[in-house]
Amino acid sequence: MIRLRRRALTLALLTLSAVGGSCRPAQGKPVEGIRLPEGFRIALYAEGVKNARQMALGAKGTLFVGSLRAGRVHALVDRDRDGDADEVLAIASGLDGPSGVAFRQGSLYVAEVSRILRYDDIESRLGDPPRPVTVTDTLPKEHHHGWKFIAFGPDGLLYVPVGAPCNVCDPGDHPYGRLFRMKPDGSDREVFALGIRNSEGFDWHPTTKELWFTDNGRDWLGDDLPPDELNRAPRAGLHFGFPFCHGTDIADPEFGAKRPCKEFVPVAAELGPHVAALGMEFYRGTMFPKEYRNRIFIAEHGSWNRTEPIGYRVTTVTVDGERARDYQVFAEGWLRGGRGWGRPADVLVMPDGALLVSDDERGAIYRITWEGD
Repeated sequence: MIRLRRRALTLALLTLSAVGGSCRPAQGKPVEGIRLPEGFRIALYAEGVKNARQMALGAKGTLFVGSLRAGRVHALVDRDRDGDADEVLAIASGLDGPSGVAFRQGSLYVAEVSRILRYDDIESRLGDPPRPVTVTDTLPKEHHHGWKFIAFGPDGLLYVPVGAPCNVCDPGDHPYGRLFRMKPDGSDREVFALGIRNSEGFDWHPTTKELWFTDNGRDWLGDDLPPDELNRAPRAGLHFGFPFCHGTDIADPEFGAKRPCKEFVPVAAELGPHVAALGMEFYRGTMFPKEYRNRIFIAEHGSWNRTEPIGYRVTTVTVDGERARDYQVFAEGWLRGGRGWGRPADVLVMPDGALLVSDDERGAIYRITWEGD
């Protein structure tokens, strides 16, 4: 076990988030330089969470955080529930890209590149973690888009994506570019969706229970093509176009002649080009104003394949039935002078309605709260 003590997070810009009217006592150190809608506040929940990626909340309030390059899984403990983590523990180390985490019935599920592990009764053993049980070790071993975001669906099944092992290629019958689902013990694995380049975020609509997911667009088509995607999968077996079609109607220059865009499920919303949309979640809380209820929050990790960087922010999308609209920026400021000092990787709605944001560049978790009237 590795114990990491909190240290001061020094940022250079002046706080730009406005807080009006009477408000609850502030918790956590304010994060400077992040712009939010009036009435919202962002503060530091924890740091020392190296390469923080996907987050999952345990039944007893422990926040579990995966990592991509650090090889660790962290547990964050906020004993007094004041919105400021008291302790950061590394409960697993030496793993192969353990980006994805999910929690179910007292057990923590951790997704490495080629296998999924399960840590039973983990919240009772944070100081002495149990040996993991292997749920499956038969996932592809390729590291290119091989890291995984995982989650349990309303059907009780574990959903696991396998990205394309390339920038753009035709996976054919190989198990790439797909979203799988399986029983919690790893059995009865089946393909749920196809034609997905690299999804690192998905959630189920609170009312319809339909799956929505982000997908990263291909590189090297220019600064403004193609867009990242937000997709809706109302049932199993649908194909979402990769590698033949990107966005709404962009035929791939190499593969597009083989199958036209009209054959595939239309995108629900085109996101910014190369923003690297990762974790997403429907807002189910009651802290934020009611217009945010059931809106999708998306962590945009930020571009690399673009002359002028874009992303490095948190955005929202409003869902009306089958439609997605009003794609807009909610939190920004991690991009400064054309360089990103932070990179949002995932979002998580807490039981009190606060929104957590993981940052794998800074190794930090932020907490966004509503402090307005």
